[in-house]
Formats: sequence, C-alpha cells, structure tokens
Amino acid sequence: MNLSQDLVDRAFEIHDKQILSLQSKGRKQQEEIQKQNGKAVNEKIVHYADLGAALIKARDEGIDPFVMLEMVMPWEKFVESVEEAKKLSRPLNYDYLDLLESRFNYLRKYTPTLLNALEFRSTKSAEPLMRALDTIREMNNTGKRKVPEGAPLDFVSNRWQKHVFDEDGTINRHYYEMAALMELRNYVRSGDISIVGSRQYRDFDEYLVPQNEWKSIHSTGTRLAVSLNVEEYLEERTTSLIHRLRWVSENIDALEGVNVEKGRLHVKRLEKDVPEEAKQYSATLYSMLPRVKLTDLLLEVASWTGFDEQFIHASTNRPPKAEEKPIVLAALMAMGTNIGLTKMADATPGISYHQMANTAQWRMYDDAMNRAQATLVNFHHRRSLASYWRDGSTSSSDGMRVQVGVSSLSADPNPHYGSGKGATIYRFVSDQFSSFYTKVINTNARDAVHVIDGLLHHESDLSIEEHYTDTAGYTDQVFGLTHLLGFRFAPRLRDLSDAKLYVIGKPSDFPKLENLLRGQIDMKVIRENYDDVLRLAHSIREGKVSGALIMGKLGSYARQNKVAKALREMGRIEKTIFILDYISSESMRRRIQRGLNKGEAMNALARAIFFGKHGELRERALQDQLQRASALNILINAISVWNTVYLGKATDLLRSKGTLREDLLKHVSPLGWEHINFLGEYRFDPERVTTLESLRPLNQG
Repeated sequence: MNLSQDLVDRAFEIHDKQILSLQSKGRKQQEEIQKQNGKAVNEKIVHYADLGAALIKARDEGIDPFVMLEMVMPWEKFVESVEEAKKLSRPLNYDYLDLLESRFNYLRKYTPTLLNALEFRSTKSAEPLMRALDTIREMNNTGKRKVPEGAPLDFVSNRWQKHVFDEDGTINRHYYEMAALMELRNYVRSGDISIVGSRQYRDFDEYLVPQNEWKSIHSTGTRLAVSLNVEEYLEERTTSLIHRLRWVSENIDALEGVNVEKGRLHVKRLEKDVPEEAKQYSATLYSMLPRVKLTDLLLEVASWTGFDEQFIHASTNRPPKAEEKPIVLAALMAMGTNIGLTKMADATPGISYHQMANTAQWRMYDDAMNRAQATLVNFHHRRSLASYWRDGSTSSSDGMRVQVGVSSLSADPNPHYGSGKGATIYRFVSDQFSSFYTKVINTNARDAVHVIDGLLHHESDLSIEEHYTDTAGYTDQVFGLTHLLGFRFAPRLRDLSDAKLYVIGKPSDFPKLENLLRGQIDMKVIRENYDDVLRLAHSIREGKVSGALIMGKLGSYARQNKVAKALREMGRIEKTIFILDYISSESMRRRIQRGLNKGEAMNALARAIFFGKHGELRERALQDQLQRASALNILINAISVWNTVYLGKATDLLRSKGTLREDLLKHVSPLGWEHINFLGEYRFDPERVTTLESLRPLNQG
C-alpha cells in the first residue's frame, strides 16, 4: 500500500518538476532574447526618435515629410529598418508563454501515460478542466490531431487565451494541452483536484480525523492547548492582545532600543553579551581535553549510552552483536562524514563494503536512526554540565544548504549553487546543544511548514515549550498552529519594520501604535471555522497527517479556503502578541539570538564532519539523502556527548582546585572539534574503550 502511494506521488512529482522546468526555460529564453536584442532594439529606438523629430519639424515648418525623412535616413535604409524591427518585435502584451510551443514534445513524452495511469477527482470549480483532460485523453487514444469543436475552454485563463486560439479562431492543440497540463498542476497543488491512491495529493478531508470521531472527541477532550469553545478562546486571546497593546502603547517611549517612525517599527540591534574572558575560559577548558580519533570517540560514546543498540535488524528484530557493532559504527561514520561505504572500506582494516552495505540497508532505517538519536539526546540531557546551558525547554531550527551533485527529484535549482541544484538539511537544536530532529527538504521551500513536525515527532525526552527560527521559518498560519498545539513560537524578525500588526477593536484606542495597527482580525471567519481548524490541529497532534504536508497544502490553497483563512487570522493574533512581547523584552530578544546562534554553531560542526565528496550529496532518492543527514546528526550528537562528558571532568578538576568560573560556563559550547581527528586510517578497537568511571586523562600541562 505504501509503495503504491509513493509511486503515485512520485509520478505526479515528476510532472510538477517538468512544468516548473518548462516555465523556467521559457523565462530564461525570454531573458536571452532580451539580452541578445537589447543593443539592436536600442538602435531602433534612437533611429525612430530621430525620424519622429524630423516629422515634427516637417509639420511645424511646412516641409515635405518624405524629404525630411530622407535627410535622416535614406528610404531604402528606412524600409530595411522597418523589416528588422518586425523581426525584433514581440506582442505588446508578450510573456514567455509564446516561446513554449517548441517545448511541447517534452511533455508529450510522458503525459499521455500519466493521464491514463492516474485517476483524478475534483471539486466543482475544477470540473471544466476535468472535461478538458477527458478530451485530451480521447485525442491521445484515437490519434486525432485537432481539438474537436465544443471542447471545454472554461479552464483557459486570460493569459493563455491569446495562445490557445490561432489567428483563424481554431484551437491550437499544443497550447490547449499545455494550458490544461499546467492548470492540472495548479489545481492539484491547491487541493481542487485530488489523486486516487495518493498520500500527498488526496482529498483534503481524508487527511483529518473523521467527522463522527471528531464529534465524540469533543466530550472526551483533546491534547490541544486551547478551549474547544470558540467564545472562550476569543475572549482569552482578545484579553491577551488588548492587554499587551495597551501596555506597549503606554510605555513605547520608555522601551530602550525601540522607536516608531513614520508608521514603521525599529528595534536596535543587540550588542554582543559574551564577555571576552568567556572565550579564553572556553579555550582553557578545551586545552584540557585529550586528543581523540573519531572512531574511538564513537566507540566510547556507544559504550556509555548504548545508542548502537537501537540499530535493530529490520528482519530479525535483533540488536547488533558485539562483533557487529564496529561495522554499525563504520557504516554510520561512512555516511555521516559523506566519504561513502567504498572509501570507508578502503580506510578500515577488517571491515568490508559488503558488511557495511548490509548494515546500512537492514539496520539504518528511519525509526532506528531516530531511536539512536533520541538515546544520545536523552543521555546528554541528563549530564549536569548541560544544565548550565539551559533546561532543554527551548529549541531552534535552521537549514544547512547542501549541493546535490546528481539528478534528483528532491533537488532544485537555487542561486546559492550557481547553475547547480541543492537540498537543505533542516535541523532542530535544543538549548543544550543537542540535535533532536532532522529532515531533508526542498532548498526553495519555506522552512516554516516543517517547524511543526520537528516539535511534535522527535522521540527524545526533551519537553520543548519555546521554539526559535530565522525569518524564513515563520508564516501567520505557523503562528496560529503552534499556539493551538501548545508551543511558544518565537522567530527572529529581520523585516520587523515591515511587519503588519493587527487589532481587535479600534486602532484609535491605542494612539501611539495607531500607525502600526494596519489590520483588523476577522472574528467572523474564526467563529465560523473554529471547529474545523481544531479538527485539523488535532489531526496533526495525533499523527494522522504531518504538519509539513498539511501546511504546504494550506499555503497553496486558494483564498476562499475558509480553514486556511481562519487559521491565518488566528495566527495574526499570535504574531501581533509575539511582536509586542518581542519589543517589550530585551531578554526575549537575547534568548532568541542565543538559540539561533547555537544552531549556527552546530551547522559549522556539521560542515566540518560532512567533508566527503566536497560536501555534496550524491544520492538521487530522498530517503537515501535523509539517511546521510540522520547519520550526520548522530555523529554531531556523539561529539556533543563526548565533549560534554570530558568538559564535565575538566570542570570537576577546576572545582576541586577552587578555580572554576561557574558564571562563564553558560558561554561554553560542547561543539568544539579541534581535538578530534576525522581523518586517517580508521580502526574500531573495542578493547581500548573507556567507561564513565575510567575516562582518558585530562591534559594538565
């Protein structure tokens, strides 16, 4: 069943990518034409400006216009110039669509098969397109070349009209079919057309808990963080919003580093608050740590935590035997450093490519990787030193762009890679410097839609209450959904001066903020759709559907989708409350800054570890890319654990000497790697493994 759904989804993803590629090539061709013709077009403009001036002069002075024209340009040259201008000219309302007809055959290579293989169902608004697809299928099956009279045309947008109809009024087969296939992509993305047998493109209602089940849940309760009664919800959020608006309006002049000018909000950048002596103290602590090879580090951390025991065989359900553990760690290191199994086998005496490939296939599946990761995070969370960095209740997420060096459906062009393609490893980092969730996402996708999954579906013991992202990590709907699920969402807002604040009531009630309050919350749409929004949130909370999938669909839905609109309005309440808290509290701004800095520090370590193949992913399948990203995450966490244990030993020694500076420990990170050797011949020797009671000696010289 899962394989069938994946194949259906993959088939439509191919079509989606082909349409995007077609549009991209059309735009590039148009840009090339404009570049190539730019000089010639400019020459024509200069010529015709001179000719126009001559005609004006001829009329003003009563001179024969043809005589004046020939004084500027000989008649033969003028005729020749007009012909050249015709060749250079494009339609007055031109766009790149008129360049796509030559690319029709690219689509024809697969679209007849696609239309026959997939079964589509639609809402009423998409029925004209469904009839057009039936017409195209019939033409494909019968071999007809011309679009029959009476073919459906209601789906053809104004932009396509001038291309679909030829000059004699007949329908252009190529443009008719291309218009239909592009609209099919748009309608599927918007949810107006669903695909039978799909996981990602089903009817929207199928993603949610059934209505009858949802009604019974009303009496038993949910794990959502808000009341099921819309009036109670609105009263509570209105009170919270009005209270903050009133306080900020009364105190805006006293807020340090905050000012309002010409209806725009400005917040002064925070000064660095890490004392210089903290950096020196961190260097002193790290100088005490013994040098270690990555192989020995993994063996030691495995012996302390047992994370390697989580790689249970998918067929036999058995954890690895003692003699198999070095193979597991070697395969993990091969993928996490990105050197690959072949190179790892060459560098690791006694461990073969076949052994590691077998382990990677049968032991390193998603659930096993997640369990191993959670084991490391939980062990780290319990270390006393970790409490100096915070309590594990806050987290941040950030993407690490990675170039993809092969053709892959999950890789997309991005200016960051020049002419190449890439993906993004999206990582969630706790305030204690552990990475508790990771996934590989489209590098052009907005990070925001993936925030919910990381907060809900990690398997660690961390209890996240507040989450930070960069600007790309938020939308109004994410603000709304995180509140419903019980998380405090706190992005860093670089475009704060352009942020739109919303009010319930009259903006004039808050005179000093009136110019900032540019929107009214639509209470009516919230009241009418509150129950459906809660049903959606409950479905995500209970794992019926992933947050990324449903948020992606809501983001692409047409404006008239009431659930999406209601969630957006609820999110606007939360975003406004957050911005008011953000400008009111410097400590909150610093907390967000520190959280995001921890994620950036982890990305630096990740790039140092992921050195193989020049840091490129060479796997085509998303699942294989995710396996590499998960292995990298486990290596990061293993290093963080090892450093934390030994930094703990170093602080114990300094404490016994009376020289410990506890006030500086919160500025020390367990992500240093200068003392770790990632290179060389790799030997996994279990005989030399230390225990927590017999750690390597510190450097005290």
